[in-house]
Amino acid sequence: MYLTTRKVAVMGAAGAIGSNVVQDLLSTGTACRIAMYDPYAQGLEGAAQEIHHCAYPEAEITWTTDPGEALAGASYVISSGGAPRKEGMTREDLLLGNCEIARQLGLDIARYAPEAEFVVVIFNPADITGLVTLVHSGLPAMNVTTLAALDSTRLRSALAAHFGVLPDAVTGCATYGGHGEKMAVFKSGINVAGVALTDILAGASANGRSLSASEWEAVKDAVRGGGAHIIKLRGRSSFQSPAHQSVAMLRARIECSAYPWPCGAFFADGPYANVMMAAPVAFSAHGMVANVPSGDEEDTAALQDSYSHICALRDEVIRAGLLPPVGEWGAINARL
Repeated sequence: MYLTTRKVAVMGAAGAIGSNVVQDLLSTGTACRIAMYDPYAQGLEGAAQEIHHCAYPEAEITWTTDPGEALAGASYVISSGGAPRKEGMTREDLLLGNCEIARQLGLDIARYAPEAEFVVVIFNPADITGLVTLVHSGLPAMNVTTLAALDSTRLRSALAAHFGVLPDAVTGCATYGGHGEKMAVFKSGINVAGVALTDILAGASANGRSLSASEWEAVKDAVRGGGAHIIKLRGRSSFQSPAHQSVAMLRARIECSAYPWPCGAFFADGPYANVMMAAPVAFSAHGMVANVPSGDEEDTAALQDSYSHICALRDEVIRAGLLPPVGEWGAINARL
């Protein structure tokens, strides 16, 4: 009935994202043995009771305020346990506080779940919190990722709305690099109702509609501000979409199947070395394999700019003492 009976630890499970992750794990038939962790005991108990009241068959749901108890023996970890973004804040405003949480998460994984096969870090700024978690966890890079899909799904939604087509008619949407205002919104590979976006920008139409260069810039700006727009509309940061896509990532990892959106991936070398950033990935029985994004000259320049921004954030976290200097990462995590 479920894809796996292995233990899934959901960190931050009292929150909106975490509790939705638990429900999605069960509703999609992904996992039935789930440990819910959160330091907020009352809210955690309430979330756990709600899940129990759903009466999912064969579900084994536990809840605890002890991270060691939640993580012990876990094969999979999904963490939304950082501070949420509020109106007027950028993702980077959460940098140091959430990186302290990420550091402790990594240390806890190293201590209690050293054999974890897949870890998904959701909380912002995800590129950096995921990197901090990875370095301190001792896990192989192929076992740790971050949620990076939402910018790409927002791009698909924005283009579908502009052209008046169903979202499935828009394919190939991807944003790479950082999950923030410096994300690289690629145009290469996008098709709208079978028409290449590059052709549309050169004068072609899709569903009887065109897209000018200025309109494309407006779409990109809307995608970069997509999270802030949700906060303005709902009074809180996104929770349904990050929960669902995190579970979809786990399903792809368990099934070794295709996942259509970018994932956060660590690059040890090459042009984007020593960061974790959104990239195309493939899943196998051994973990996650990342590929360098490819696009035209404009796309590549945007990705380089995004990479430089991620490096600057990484270096700020190093100066704060939450990460060691890059050259010392191997001393903490021998698998890097």
